[in-house]
Amino acid sequence: MQAIAHAKINLALHVRGRRADGYHDIETIFAFVDAGDVLSVRTGQAEDRLQVVGEFADALGGSPVGDNILMQALNAFPRPGADGPDGWHVTLEKNLPVAAGLGGGSADAGALIRMICDTYGWPDDWQERAARLGADVPACVISRTARGTGTGTDLDVIDSELTGMAVLLVNPRKPLATGPVFKAWNGLDQGPLAEGSLREIVPKARNDLEDGARALVPAIGQIVGALKATHPWLARMSGSGASCFALYESGEARDAAAAEIATRHPGWWQMSGTLL
Repeated sequence: MQAIAHAKINLALHVRGRRADGYHDIETIFAFVDAGDVLSVRTGQAEDRLQVVGEFADALGGSPVGDNILMQALNAFPRPGADGPDGWHVTLEKNLPVAAGLGGGSADAGALIRMICDTYGWPDDWQERAARLGADVPACVISRTARGTGTGTDLDVIDSELTGMAVLLVNPRKPLATGPVFKAWNGLDQGPLAEGSLREIVPKARNDLEDGARALVPAIGQIVGALKATHPWLARMSGSGASCFALYESGEARDAAAAEIATRHPGWWQMSGTLL
């Protein structure tokens, strides 16, 4: 089996308050790109195994395999045994940068959970099981445009009129952990997401984590500025950074922007795709 772990972007991310448990209440619009990491699975193995390849494989090399979110997902979801071995050998082609605001490990877990549940059936509590692996994991399992509230695990799927828009993802090749970015949030509730169509509300929305993330990785400001200079429909930081995205009305406009940014900033990572 093979599946794409779709890159996640936050079209908007409003932080509404800190919770007593240390997490934050947010309102966000999750969207997904038709590109990302790639998972390949061979079933019927003697035991569960994980192999990581690809451009960013080394970024995961320092952690014990058992700590990887994919191994946690294998343990969290039932795979009823058949006659003979039922282990899964998972190969992860790591194309997305790590600690980048694009879902990353959550997207990988989401893709693997889809494969497990499509094979063995969807347990009634799949969303709760996924949420225990990470706040973004339930959205990544669905991999459809959705409004997320609470910690991001309460989801309402949206029939998005932005589906098909061209996307350019850019990262300065600097990892940025989520915790320090949320800690840098100024604590001010600047209000909820508006109501209406996504074309109406997204341009007026915000990413409340962007200022704090820019203070930690100033290159984020450079990337957003460079993307805006290519005249996209929207340019914004995704999640807690440091990746940023731009949406374009056509693939030609996106490809021209990608070429321009690659020429001016050859050290930046980028990926092109289309909104699902």
